[in-house]
Order: sequence, then structure tokens, then C-alpha cells
Amino acid sequence: MIRPIYSFAEVVYLERAEKLAHKTVIERLVAVVRSKNASPTWNDVRTVLLDFDRAGLRGLVQDLYTASKENRAFLHARLGLGHDQLQPFKANISTWICLDLMNNQSVSVSKAKKAIADYKKAIGRPKGMAELSIFYCEEAFGFLESCSMEDESYFAALIRMYGRSLEFVSSLPAAQRATYLERLDKLRSRGSHVGWGGQDELNSLWHAAALDEQQSE
Repeated sequence: MIRPIYSFAEVVYLERAEKLAHKTVIERLVAVVRSKNASPTWNDVRTVLLDFDRAGLRGLVQDLYTASKENRAFLHARLGLGHDQLQPFKANISTWICLDLMNNQSVSVSKAKKAIADYKKAIGRPKGMAELSIFYCEEAFGFLESCSMEDESYFAALIRMYGRSLEFVSSLPAAQRATYLERLDKLRSRGSHVGWGGQDELNSLWHAAALDEQQSE
């Protein structure tokens, strides 16, 4: 077998090229290991998804759909499916904002607010945001009136949500505001029943928004 004859310079070049190629392979392996050990990010997920075909993506979405009711509510809202896309989000608000004394359930303002945030991520239509935020306030007032819970943080969250409701309604066309304004007006009259200077707080937010004045113009 005849071996090719290389000059010294060529031998040095070939050795360096071999070491460089080996180093590149090692670096790639290290990068993969680091990626698996570190907390994955959306960029990692996106990279993997590039290898999915249509059937694979459909299967992944189906698995996510069946994994939780929150995922199902998200997809129904995003895709405009069902006759009442807000119902699952309202159910979550009711679950966490209204204490179930019989089942020893605890209130979670953060989880009730998360239902609204989830809807915003899914589709976030202005009318839907107005409806969910006002529904939150109505449920919270109903709970406070029924059990007289003395929790300043709960009431403070309610006041903030009332303010957010006014903002959502103000983003709607004037022709769509009437029903929402009527409900918000009724809510501020209920503030006197729950203490903590509630009615004054609600009146202040109501007059600052001046939505009723805009409506009459």
C-alpha cells in the first residue's frame, strides 16, 4: 500500500485540523449537555419544534389540550370555540374569590386574578376583559355581603379590580358601554355594606373615570 508523502508543514496543518474538528464535536456535546441541565427556555422549545412535522405538532397540541382544563379554556378562547368562552374563566374566579365554608376552602385573590390574566393571554378581547373584571367585583361583593369577612387586603384587591374594570370599559366604543356602566354603578352603591370606606373609594374611582359623562355627550 502506497502512503502519500506529506511535508512537515502539511503534517502540522492536518494535526491542527483534526484537533479543531475534535474540539468542535466536544463543544457541541457540551452545549447539548448544558442545554439539558439548565432550565429550558422558549428558545429551546422553539428549536426542538423545528423538527416536528404537521402530525407531530397536532399530536403535541392534543396532548396539551387534554393535560388540563386551563389549557382547554385557553384554546377554546383563542380559536373562538363554544357558545360561552368566558365560562371557564368565570368558574375559576368564583372558585378562588368566594370562600367555601363547608369544604374549608381558602380564598386566593392571586388565583382569581390569574383567571383574568389567562384570558388576556388567550385572546384578551376588550369586552371579555370588561366582563371578567366586573364579574370578579360582583362575586367579591356578594361574598363580602354574605359572610362579612374582615380582610383589608381582600377588599383592597377588590377596589383595584373595580378601577381596572373602569379602564376596560373606557376602552370600549361608547355604544357598548351602557350595560357595563349600569353594573359598575350598582357595585359602587354596595360599597357602603362592606366597610373600609368602600363607597368613598369606589365613588372616587367612578368620578375620576367620568364614563357616565362621556356616555351622555
